[in-house]
Amino acid sequence: MPAPFSKEEYQVRLSLVRKSMIKHDLDALLIGDPANMNWLTGFDAWSFYVPQVMLVQHDQDPIWMGRKMDAGAVRLTTHLDQTSVMPYGEDFVQRAGVHPMEVVAGYLCDLSLHGKRIGYESDTYFFSPKSLICLQKGIPEAHWIDADLLVNWCRVVKSNDEIRVMREAARLVEGAMTVAYNEIAPGVRQCDLMSKIVAAQVGGNEKFGGDLTALSPLILAGEAATTAHPMWTDERFVEGQTVALELGGTRHRYNAGLARTVQLGKGPQAVFDTADAVQEGLLAVLDTMKPGALAGDVHRSWQNVLDKYGLVKESRIGYSIGVGYSPDWGEHTVSLRADEQTVLEQNMVIHVMLGMWLDDWGMELSETVAITESGTECLTRFSRDVHVIH
Repeated sequence: MPAPFSKEEYQVRLSLVRKSMIKHDLDALLIGDPANMNWLTGFDAWSFYVPQVMLVQHDQDPIWMGRKMDAGAVRLTTHLDQTSVMPYGEDFVQRAGVHPMEVVAGYLCDLSLHGKRIGYESDTYFFSPKSLICLQKGIPEAHWIDADLLVNWCRVVKSNDEIRVMREAARLVEGAMTVAYNEIAPGVRQCDLMSKIVAAQVGGNEKFGGDLTALSPLILAGEAATTAHPMWTDERFVEGQTVALELGGTRHRYNAGLARTVQLGKGPQAVFDTADAVQEGLLAVLDTMKPGALAGDVHRSWQNVLDKYGLVKESRIGYSIGVGYSPDWGEHTVSLRADEQTVLEQNMVIHVMLGMWLDDWGMELSETVAITESGTECLTRFSRDVHVIH
């Protein structure tokens, strides 16, 4: 599939990264996070289970360095040409005694990066300590600089085209949630419900299809809903259960999250009372989110509602969302939590996640929210009431 954005859009992104590199006094940057590679160039392949990096310099196009059999994805998914490909061969794939970064270190030497300041992503899931050790050993004259989250912060304010794609992702998750509402019932196995949800996520709608979501879809049923991220099982839903569903839709690797709560038959009044309080808290959060607001101020508006009702939620209530690959769709930048000093800006997109996990049940409510010139736009649109299955 060709790159989803214009060459000019990617040039703007590259310019942002280079400006940040200048600010951090970097001659080159090695990107290990596939989400950052995708955002910067469009590169898209399930190639991140083996070592790969994207090299950014100030005076030439980014260069992808990875397994030779995956090199074709550069041509298929980006605007880059073959001069932006430096592959390693099969002899370096998961073989004792050698490592692909030995080849990459040789390429860095060929590019005259001896003695240069090379940044790297130190805390991404996809760039291992062994990779860094091999690079440092292969080009020891270089100065290795921790540049973690440099690209992530460049990504945090979206272009209008990115928000357009995230609206499409929102339509996908709304469709998946509709399927969940239509199919869930006492006696249905969790895995059978999930198979239909995933089919809807990927199958999409009549206008466009979806990708695998970066975060696994989650079912929090009964006692399992007392924790935040349980996986589905083959257990059957039972009458009286409170079930939280945390789902996503993904378009061109851009994710939109949506969480809702279902009550199977008559449930405790506390479920509905808590849901009402959480909805009130969400409205307070949305009213506070606007350009110039501090992330901590947004959290405070939520905390004021919790204090009013004597409720407690210790975790953050939202985070920046965008391009993502498994296992996470968060951008690891903006978080909505107490005392957070990040200033919100127009075209940031935040997954506002409000969950209450109590002693024997739990509920969730979330929206994917774009910050507009004067306030917010909820990209996801779905009834917020607890959905009762009679």
